[in-house]
Amino acid sequence: MNKYRTLILPVLLAAGLSAGAPVPAADSAHAGHGGGASAAEREKMWRAMLAKAPLSAGAAFDARGRLWLAAVKDGAVWVSHSEDRGESFSAPARVNAGAERIAADGENRPKILVTADGRVYVSWVQSLEQPFSGNVRFAVSRDDGRSFSAPLTVNDNRDVISHRFEALGVDGRGRIHLVWLDKRDQRGGKYTGAAIYRAVSSDKGASFAANEKIADHSCECCRLALAPDTDGTPVIFWRHVFGDNIRDHALARLDGKSPLIRVSRDDWAVDACPHHGPALSIGSDGVYHLAWFTGAPGRAGLYYSSTADRGGHFSAPMKFGDSEAQAAHPQVLALGRRVWLAWKEFDGRDAVVRGMRSADGGRSWSAPVTLATASGASDHPLLIADGARVYVSWFAAQEGYRLIDATGAMP
Repeated sequence: MNKYRTLILPVLLAAGLSAGAPVPAADSAHAGHGGGASAAEREKMWRAMLAKAPLSAGAAFDARGRLWLAAVKDGAVWVSHSEDRGESFSAPARVNAGAERIAADGENRPKILVTADGRVYVSWVQSLEQPFSGNVRFAVSRDDGRSFSAPLTVNDNRDVISHRFEALGVDGRGRIHLVWLDKRDQRGGKYTGAAIYRAVSSDKGASFAANEKIADHSCECCRLALAPDTDGTPVIFWRHVFGDNIRDHALARLDGKSPLIRVSRDDWAVDACPHHGPALSIGSDGVYHLAWFTGAPGRAGLYYSSTADRGGHFSAPMKFGDSEAQAAHPQVLALGRRVWLAWKEFDGRDAVVRGMRSADGGRSWSAPVTLATASGASDHPLLIADGARVYVSWFAAQEGYRLIDATGAMP
């Protein structure tokens, strides 16, 4: 029995997440952050979200091949690592000393990143009292994950509004980048969606510079995807609001000069947030690999595309997954020209993680295979790599934590 699984599973069940609970299908659209719902309805929705058991964790490998997890328990983020591919874990270290409400769902999980010199960076969203409000939080360990600095609130706007769905990365100069969805610009008039803001630390997490707006009118509750380009520049991929509530996807290099590039042209017109963010991975050959979901009539489902010239041209979108099985929440990961896709489906009884692999940079693909199933509530799958092999990191209420060797399943 995985020792970390033994620790976490009773917590999930005690919080009321029955192992026999129905498996969530692909997320239905939410009308913004409650959209046209009344104040009482918004409050009820928010309380229900806060009461949900924490089922999502951040996961990453370090340069030594150790697996690191950042999970939520008792109002804290706990960090542990495994030297045997998840069979056993170190005693977890508490990140935040004071208890907080912490978002831990598939679109808004804690993030973890370990540098070559042993620093462990962790970010998360602290959920606040008002409906759909939150702060972006960050802490660093300088002693190989044994202890953590006092957490910083990274958003310099402290209104009790939404600063959520953060993504964490490090650029080629070692600077830490946090990007998130932010509602501060919605005050004083009509403002569609949210904005994307960024904060950068140039002192290895001791402090962050003033927040910088990256883009107006992002979708307000779809996760952001962040990946380093071959020159170390962070690249962000997100669901954007084009025109009159067209919820397609955009891409931008965070170099201070590159423009916003529209990626998908599904023309999904919906006055709502699908709660269904995209995925991005950049190979060592500089090819951007992108995956997303659309609900556009006549083409609803999951799609993959790539660009070899930083968004100048994109390959024709390839549909994947079984739309009849509610294919959802795609992940993509590239190791050179080898590329993996993973996603979640529902077979009428169980949640199913499916995957497929390309050996030629995304030009052709293997047949989909089933990587894992879960009989109760479960997290969205997360693709991670140790430099040589690709794995799926997945939590499920009944089965606990699993690290699934995708490379072994799709040689």
